[in-house]
Amino acid sequence: MTLFSLLLVLGWERLFKMGEHWQLDHHLAVIFRRRKHFSMSQTLIMLLLTMAIIVLCLVVLKGLFFGFLLLIFWVGVGLLCIGAGSVRLHYHAYLKAASDNDIAAHTAMAEELTLIHGLPVECDEREYLRELQNALLWINYRFYLAPLFWFVVGGAWGPVLLVGYAFLRAWQSWLARHHSPLERSQSGVDAILHVIDWIPVRLVGAAYALLGHGERALPAWLASLGDRHTPQYQVLTRLAQFSLARDPHMDKVETPRVAVALAKKVSLVVVVAVALLTIYGTLV
Repeated sequence: MTLFSLLLVLGWERLFKMGEHWQLDHHLAVIFRRRKHFSMSQTLIMLLLTMAIIVLCLVVLKGLFFGFLLLIFWVGVGLLCIGAGSVRLHYHAYLKAASDNDIAAHTAMAEELTLIHGLPVECDEREYLRELQNALLWINYRFYLAPLFWFVVGGAWGPVLLVGYAFLRAWQSWLARHHSPLERSQSGVDAILHVIDWIPVRLVGAAYALLGHGERALPAWLASLGDRHTPQYQVLTRLAQFSLARDPHMDKVETPRVAVALAKKVSLVVVVAVALLTIYGTLV
């Protein structure tokens, strides 16, 4: 069911998912607006309650109508958690504004795309474009590759892990947009995601390393296996930059396009690998 649901979700997401209506972040905003005080314990309680609701739904739906309702539930959860419909709109708006040389508009969209880690202060154009590339690579990881990882490794409980990750991602984005860095730090969401992202970042990083300059990327990837302190964002984007170095650009339109093209290539590799491993596991 995992592979079939995943393929349905990815197909639907690519064809129809635009805007925020089909994103869990949008529906969780009602809960997030009520939070006035922040702590790691509060974040963990909200996370566990959210996951418990999904567990209850899976138990209730199991076996009903020969599993058809359960399949619909899996696909529905996947559509809510996998994909970046609204962020994709921001990306296309950035490209349009950059093509029209509308500095104010494309700067605003760049700030939206780099919401989580921000843009460096007083940087030159090269650093600015590289950080924009990194932000796009991280968006692809957060909205596609990491959810895909938890959906697959969770097995029969894949939707539970998927919703758990999507909840933390939505909470982090909400805090970055509406609250101060101090309040975001107090929530503990960054620390939790640092731990949760450790394994999937290394797996995705291996794909970037294989596509990049092997003599430089592979040693960096091996070094990352023993690194527990470097932010996962830096680990992943550092490895991806080895691949991007093959085709350098200094244009505000082409530079982000190259990063998105690389991210799509890695996503395709990961999906194919997951499909082959799932089919092999089923046959064996």
